[in-house]
Parts: sequence; C-alpha cells; structure tokens
Amino acid sequence: MNTKFLKYRLLVVLFAVSFAAFAQKKEKPVANWQNLDFKTDGVFGISTEKAYTLVQKKSPQAVIVAVIDGGVDIEHEDLNARIWTNTKEIAGNGKDDDANGYIDDVHGWSFIGSAKGNVQYDNMELTRLIRKYKPKYESALNSTAFSPKERKEFELYQQLITDYMAQWEEAQNYFNNIGFFRKTLKEILAKIAVQNPSVKDFENYSPASEVEKEVIKSVKSALKDEPDFKKFYDEMEEAYKTYEIKLNYQLNLDYDPRGLVGDNYQDSKERFYGNPDVKGPDAEHGTHVAGIIGAVRNNGIGIQGVADQVWIMPLRIVPDGDERDKDVANAIRYAVDNGAKIINMSFGKSYVWDKSVVDDAVRYAQSKDVLLVHAAGNDAKNTDVAKNYPSRFYSDSTGLTTGSAANWIEVGASGWKNDESIMAVFSNYGKKNVDVFAPGVEINSTIPESKYKDNNGTSMAAPVVSGLAALLRSYFPKLNAQEVKEIILKSVTKIDQKVKVKADEGTVRVPFSEVCLTGGVVNAHRAVELAMKTAR
Repeated sequence: MNTKFLKYRLLVVLFAVSFAAFAQKKEKPVANWQNLDFKTDGVFGISTEKAYTLVQKKSPQAVIVAVIDGGVDIEHEDLNARIWTNTKEIAGNGKDDDANGYIDDVHGWSFIGSAKGNVQYDNMELTRLIRKYKPKYESALNSTAFSPKERKEFELYQQLITDYMAQWEEAQNYFNNIGFFRKTLKEILAKIAVQNPSVKDFENYSPASEVEKEVIKSVKSALKDEPDFKKFYDEMEEAYKTYEIKLNYQLNLDYDPRGLVGDNYQDSKERFYGNPDVKGPDAEHGTHVAGIIGAVRNNGIGIQGVADQVWIMPLRIVPDGDERDKDVANAIRYAVDNGAKIINMSFGKSYVWDKSVVDDAVRYAQSKDVLLVHAAGNDAKNTDVAKNYPSRFYSDSTGLTTGSAANWIEVGASGWKNDESIMAVFSNYGKKNVDVFAPGVEINSTIPESKYKDNNGTSMAAPVVSGLAALLRSYFPKLNAQEVKEIILKSVTKIDQKVKVKADEGTVRVPFSEVCLTGGVVNAHRAVELAMKTAR
C-alpha cells in the first residue's frame, strides 16, 4: 500500500469519525414519545397526555412563552394559531403605535437585523474576544509590566488563543476530510446514476481506485444502520456546511457582521434597535423549539405541543454563531415588558462578553415573576466545572459569584429508554448547575414551511420544560414562577440507572443523582398532582 493511499485511507477514517456526530441511529422511538408515559407506553416521556386527564374540568388561561432563539416561522400550519400578537401595534404602518420603542413589533422582535437586512452568521464569542484583546496583547510577553486588570486580561487572551487554535485546527481538518469524502462520493454517484442508490447499487459498482473502494465501504456500513441514502447524504452535506460556516464566519477574525444591525455595540445598555422580522434567514431551530412547547394539540395535523393554552412570542437573537450578551439581555427585557411569564433559552456559549448586562436582565425577570428555562448545552461536559453562559449565577467585575437567580431552571437532555442511555450522550450535566433532565433525543417537531423533523439536543429538552411550566401556569394561574419551578423539581421521576460521563481517568459510570440536582426527569402528571395540592 503506497504512501498516497495511506493518506487517503486516513482521510476516509477521519471522515467517519467526524461524521459520526451527525449520523442518526436506526432505532427510533414511537411518535410523540416525549409526552408519553413509561408505565403505559414503555418510553420515558414526561406523561403529558396523562397529566391532561387531571385538568379536564379546569378552565385554563393562556400563557405567553417567549422563545429567544434564531427565529420562528409564524406561518407554520401547526403553530400559526399559537403565535403571540401585540394587539396594540398596527402591522406595517412604520409607527411605534404602543410606544414601547419597537416599530411594527406585531409578533415579537429581532435584535440581529435592521432595515438593511438580517444577520445570519456571526462569530463565536471566542473570536470576538480575541479581536477585542489582540491589538493590546498580541505582542506582549509574560514579563511585560501589567496592572492587575491588564494581567488578568493578558492571561485570558493567552487562554483564548490556545482554545482558538485548537478549534481552528479541528474545524480545518474535519472540513478537509469531509470535503475529500464528499468529492469522491459525488464522483461515484455520477457513475452509478441512480437517484437514491441502495446498498445493492453500491455493491454492484466496480470501484475505480482504492480510494473509491474505501468510500463505498463506509457508505455501505452507514446504510446498514440507516438504509435511506438520501438521509445519509443530507447529513454529510450538513456536516460539511457546519465546518464551512465555522471556518468562514464563526472563527474568522476578519468577519464582523454587526454593522448590519446599526446599533452602538459598545453601549450594552442600548435598548432600541433591530427589526420586526421574527423568522429571519434560518428559523429551523427556533421553529422546532416553538413546536415542542406549543404546537396545536389534537388538531389532526403535525405534532402535539406540551402546552395547550399558550402564546409563543418569537424573539430573534441567535445567529449561526454565538449570541451576543447585549441581545440576550434586551430580549429578556422585551419578553418581560410584553407579558411573557416563561422564557425559553435554547442557546449557550463557553465565553462571555458582558455578563453584568445579562445578570441585570435576569434580576429584572425575577422581579416581574418570570420563569427562565435554559438548555444546559451539548458538549458532554460537567458544567459544575466547564463554563457555560448564560447562567443563573450572578458575578461581580472580578468574576466572583455574588448570588443566583431563583427563577431559573437548567435542563439536560434525556432519552426514551430506561437504561444508561437515559442521559443523552451529548448532554452537559452537573450536580449543582443542572436542575433536571427532559426528553431531548429524536424529538419530532415543527420546522419552517410547515414541515417536521427529528432533532437532538438540550435545545429540545428545555422547551419540554417550558411547555410543562406553561401548562402549570395556565391551569394554576395563582402559582408564581418560583412555585412552578419548585413543583417541577419536586415532581421528577427519580432515575435509578447509572450513566456514563467523561472523567480525567476516562469514561466512568455514575448514579443519575450525580449528573443533576434532582436526580430525575421531569414528570407532567406528578407536577399537576402536586400543583393541585399546592394551589388550594
């Protein structure tokens, strides 16, 4: 085997490793599994359907849930009847009719756009911070005389550079590897000339080289688990685009789209900027989240949202890249000021630009009795150790923790089986920082243009909890945010299974009580039972 082929073979193997994160398992849960009951249905859902049998005689009140995300398709067939409307605003007249500072905000607001258009891609916070500190510290040495504040910034800059180089190298390698595999596969497909080839089509193909032979071997192996070649191909394309975006935008130090927004980015307290386009250029993630919370129940189409009396308020702040703290804070304040009682935040990042402005907004939400539900993240990390923002913990200018928000629920992702896979392999965890787990694997929900898709992530688990909170606040309107949180945490189904987590010594199995505060998965039926006692 020559050196050139060894290189090609290595690329194929590396592609298989990088592609594994995007591949879907053949095994699928039953439809609507997140709302089903373990004893009745054999899947570890949250017993939503069972919970509704307890409130049949009660008259619910509609609750506004803000979805702070990348955009929501408000015309979706299974969502349009559940979209919040600002009745004080007249659509399209170019005026701020309700004098809230936002013109034509009929169905919510976007803080990452303007009359010029919408931001689709942005940097990671890591990239923005390097751009901020690079002019001052790029040529500095450890021996340079610094003030205490400068020394801290210099050390942060060194950490940022180390992290950045590791991420850049990884992204570049995966992009090249997937690109090589993709190019070879396209050449093979052109020769096979079949629209959606099967394993047999690949078996009948005579490889023109050892490289093609290795690519076909990888494809045939993948098709054994997922026989739909189109799905395999789409996932390959998604993987390729993910790393292309990471290199061209997220990690590109020369790319900064903020000028399109037109705000004074240095002023974190600035409130009034953006546009009313709540869908934006890519609303898949936010639409999926919104559907989990409140897709119309029992209408004979689509899916079943958790909450049946809910208004979804779309707030667009999350580009393909990291959200900005200023926008997070403004979205929280907009939601609170316009009547939201629950805010879903299915986003997060490892670095922070201006934590104080977000902390102030979280305090404001708490003062107005608004519950915040946040996704724990998908890095399989222990967030008791690894940083993850935004968080419930307030801190001062030195970074020391000064308190925490009582109106905050941090959510990890669970699977449908009562075995060690009950904690999703990708989910972040933390005995102190993560409160509960909720279904976040193979969750079918709404995506733009009235379509539906299965997605995985703590981004899917958080809206399950937001939907449960909305159910409780609509049927038991006297409950405040902290009481709703307490009920959700106290009513979990405790998990007896041990789960795998990464540790310094490798992968270890630990009790579920070690991966979250409650040691359990949320349970709507038990929560309603507890609410019926609490709300008397």
